[in-house]
This record gives sequence, C-alpha cells and structure tokens, in this order.
Amino acid sequence: MNSRLSQNFQGVNVSGMKRSTSVTVTAPLDGEISTNRSITDNLERLLEVLPSDICQAIEAEGDTDELLEIILDLGQGPEARFLGRTVPLSSRQVGWEDLEYVTSRVGEFGKDNRAGIERTLHRISAIRNRRGRIVGLTCRIGRAVYGTLDLIHDVVETGKSILFLGRPGVGKTTMCREAARILSEEFNKRVIVVDTSNEIAGDGDIPHVGIGRARRMQVPSPELQHDVMIEAVENHMPEVIVVDEIGTQAEALAARTIAERGVQLIATAHGNTLDRLLMNPTLVDLVGGIQAVTLSDEEAKRRDTQKTVLERKAPPTFEGLVEIMEIGRVAIHHEVASTVDRILRGLPPQPEIRSRGVDGEIEILDAFAEGEDEEDEPEVRRSGRPLKKDRSSPLKIFPYGVSRKRLERAIWEMRLPAYVTRDYREAEAVVSLKAHYRHPSGKLREALQDDVPVFLVRSNTYSQLAAALQEIFQTKGKSEENEALREVREGIQQILQGEEVVELSPQRSYIRRLQHQLIGEHRLKSESFGTEPFRRVKIFRD
Repeated sequence: MNSRLSQNFQGVNVSGMKRSTSVTVTAPLDGEISTNRSITDNLERLLEVLPSDICQAIEAEGDTDELLEIILDLGQGPEARFLGRTVPLSSRQVGWEDLEYVTSRVGEFGKDNRAGIERTLHRISAIRNRRGRIVGLTCRIGRAVYGTLDLIHDVVETGKSILFLGRPGVGKTTMCREAARILSEEFNKRVIVVDTSNEIAGDGDIPHVGIGRARRMQVPSPELQHDVMIEAVENHMPEVIVVDEIGTQAEALAARTIAERGVQLIATAHGNTLDRLLMNPTLVDLVGGIQAVTLSDEEAKRRDTQKTVLERKAPPTFEGLVEIMEIGRVAIHHEVASTVDRILRGLPPQPEIRSRGVDGEIEILDAFAEGEDEEDEPEVRRSGRPLKKDRSSPLKIFPYGVSRKRLERAIWEMRLPAYVTRDYREAEAVVSLKAHYRHPSGKLREALQDDVPVFLVRSNTYSQLAAALQEIFQTKGKSEENEALREVREGIQQILQGEEVVELSPQRSYIRRLQHQLIGEHRLKSESFGTEPFRRVKIFRD
C-alpha cells in the first residue's frame, strides 16, 4: 500500500493508555482502493501542561476525538468545547496560579499572543489585560490528519499553484500540511513551509512529523511573513513553498513573485469563495486583479454590453483554487483565469464538486470544462491497442474519477458482458473524465502509457457512463437508446424555447430512466405516465 495512506501514528496519554484514531476510507479518484485515514493529536502532551483537576475532568468526560479547545478565563469556570457542545470542567473558578501554571509549561508567546508545545500542533492563545498580563487562555487542539488530500491529490500533483479558501476551522491548514508531506515524501520535491504562527509544523525548533521531509522556516513576527517568503526562494532553492494565511498586500505581492519564478505555491487566504475573494481589494491580485476597461462603440455593440466593463488585469498568481465547503466536500476551480473571466462576464462559476460519502467513496458531483461541447456525448480517446471484437470473457473496465457504483449499475441494466475491475493493471478499457485527461496523472497516465483504450465523459452522471458503455460496445448510433436520447434532447430544446410540455415516445423502463436523468441535468421536470408497453415521459418547465 502507498506509504502516504498507510501511516498510523500513536502516542501515550497521561494515564498510560495508547491513543490513536484511524478511519478507513476508500476510492480517491482512481478506483476503490482501501486506504487509511489516520489522525494524530498528541493530546497527552497538552493535558500535561494543564492543572491536574482539569486534566482529570477532561479524561473523565471521554470523547476526546471531538475535543476542539479548552478555555481558561480568570474568575470563570474552566470549559471544554467539543463539536456541537460545551462542557464545564470544574465548579471552581480559574485563578492566577492556574494561568501561570500553564504559561510556564508552554513555549514563549509571540507578538501574535500565541504559544505552543514543542513538536505538537497544539496552540495556546492568550488574552491580556491593559497592563499586558495574561487573563485568559484558549488551548486549541491541533491534529495532523493523514488522508485528507485524497479529495484533491491529482490537483496538487500537477505542479500548479493552489490556493485554499474556506471558513475558519474547515481544514485549510490541515490540507496545507498534508500537501507539504505528500509533495516532499511521495514526489521527492524540495518543499519549504513558511510557518508564521507555527500552525502548520508546530511549536519548537524541530517541526512536527506531519510535514514529512519538508523544511520549515519560522517567521519571527506576522508582519515579516512576506520577507521570509522571498528569503525562502532566494536562499534555499525550493520547488514548492507552503504558506498559511496570505492576508496583506505585501504577502500577495510576494506570492506573485514566487509564482513568477516557477515555484509551486500552496497557500490559504481569507475568504470562503472565489467570488468573495474578487471583492477583496487587498487579495484580488491573487486571482489576477480587476480593472475597468472602456470599449469602443463597435465592440460594446458586438458584446451586447455597456461601454465600461470589468476585465481581469493579469494572469492569476494561483492557477488552481479549492473552496473547502465543509469537511469532506470541496469545489475545485481547475482554471482560475477562465473562471474569473466568466464571473466578470456575469456568468456563474461552474466548479467541479467532489465529496466523500459516508462509505468513504469519493464522488465527483459536477464537472464542467469551459468551452467544451455541452452535448451529453462522450469524447473517445482510443490508444494504439484496439478492443477485441470477438471475446470469450467479459471486458474488464477500470473507472478513473467516475463513480464505480453507477458504472456497475449501467453495465447490469444494459446487460453488457463486462465488469468493473479494481486493478488498473488488468484493465482492458478505462472510463474517465475529460478534466482528468487534460492533465493525466497516476493510474490514468500509466494506462495511457500502456496503450489501454480510454473513453472520456464530460461529467460523472449515469447517462454519461451509459453513453460511454454504448461507445465501448459499438452500439452507439444504431441503438434504441441513442434514438431515445436524441428525442429527449429535441424535447428539452422545445421546452427551453417556450413550449409548456413535450410528450416523448413510449420507451422501456431503462431508457425512460436515461431520459429522466438527462432532463434533470437541464433543471427541468419530467414524469412517466401511461401503462406498459405504452408508458412514456413528459417534460415540463420547472
């Protein structure tokens, strides 16, 4: 098993019990391969710096995997904050001696009022009174999660500069840390982490194992982050720089300088989505910037727009952008320049949505490539080795970046002599997305090198996968399915042009299911009515 997926870290807590959290997940983008998603939080190291009664109360509460932070405020009762709930830890009030006990056992507090515990990811943040004395502490649990990058592993390995966006606590820093580890260990790249608040690689002079073989440069104070970013490039020849929280104009300019020197940049920034980032005057240059352009009368007429329009000012610093919507769900903008241009023209962005289900399977919910044919037909890329026409055994098909379950269902319902294989090395055909083919990596790249026929679809829908299977088995163009899909496309166009309802020809249940799927993709309503064998589909406006 791949080393990045098989690591499992263990620690020992203050009571002597071994602590490890491991969750099994499956199928990143290249098939349902069993992987390990390991979590290490070194919680025992944090408990050691707390007063004994508070430490015992936390252990007695249990459920420490969901523990987020411990709050110690002078004159208030200590609290533990878990996911979705807050638990009082003692009836007594926090005193000066408690705060001094904790601060004497952690690292030095910087100008940002943050400290840590050496070789851990825990963060202790201080609240001070007017005289500078600490009157409150927030002890935040830091966790290294191994396997979180499976959602976007293929995006990071392309070598593009990637910007992570998302609300606080959704996992931006965790993904940066995992990217540093994977790029340094798996791809043997020279990676430097610019660590301003020690959140990526932890406190102390020795970085946390979560960044793998990456090197770490600490930043003495937040306002010097941009200087350290440039210093890293000029002095240490990195291939990749990882930095958390680009938030100032100087840091945005430093990021552009790094990208222009050909160094891959992995970073996070303030903001939840790309369109909101465009409204941030400080950081908009990260995605190319915006300028007002006055058009000639002729050009304005040709574009059917007003004379003054907004356009992208320059190439974006980051070629790719990932919006972390929630844990286990991301929106990926593969081509930031095209997406920004689209937003400025008043069109909605169309990112690729990836989600990890409860069973661990990663599903691409929506995928669209700018400027490509929106027709629901697969593009076929055939390699030098053709498929055998006369077969004595079922065809072995490997899915790359598409739903295994949908592909298996389509094979079963179409009664085709094929099955889905888990081993790409024995595959006789591969079904993948166009978006992955433009920058092939991993198993898809190896399949292409081995001359395995690859069949490309625009999106990860049932109808697309069924159409790909029709192409593989050369039933396309002469099958009743193809004729039925042609009829439903014509009906969709009639509805979009103003018709209230369109009634299609009678079809069997499998074909009606394809028709409903295609109609739903165009955000229209449909119903089946009538009795077999004359049951048919009607299309309505939504």
